[in-house]
Amino acid sequence: QVQLVESGGGLVQAGGSLRLSCAASGGTFSNLGLAWFRRTPGREREFVGSIMWTGGMTFYADFVQGRFTISRNNAKNTVDLQMNSLKIGDTAVYFCAAARGGLTSEKESQYDYWGQGTQVTVSS
Repeated sequence: QVQLVESGGGLVQAGGSLRLSCAASGGTFSNLGLAWFRRTPGREREFVGSIMWTGGMTFYADFVQGRFTISRNNAKNTVDLQMNSLKIGDTAVYFCAAARGGLTSEKESQYDYWGQGTQVTVSS
C-alpha cells in the first residue's frame, strides 16, 4: 500500500511561485504513474498534470499554459509540482495521485492512491 503525503502549500501573491512536493512511502515507487489534481472552491476535483513512469513523459491541463512543471525523483520517491505565474484562480487544494502500471490519465478513477491534499492560496 502506497501512502502519499503532499507538502509545500501556502499563501502566495499573484504572479508568484510555489513548489509542491509529494513523498511516497509504504510501497514501491517504481512503475507508478503520478499526477497532480486540484479542487477549487465550489468545483469538482480537476486534473492538473501528470508524469509517466516510462520516459518521464508529462501531460498538462490546458489551463496550465506553460506555467507549471511536474518532475519526479525516483531515487527519493518524490514528485514535485513547480508552479509559476500563479493566478488567483489557482487557489485550491492540490492532491497528489498515483496509478499502478506507470501510465497516467486525466481521470480520477484511474488512480489507485491519493494524498490528503495541501492548500494553495493565491492572493491579489
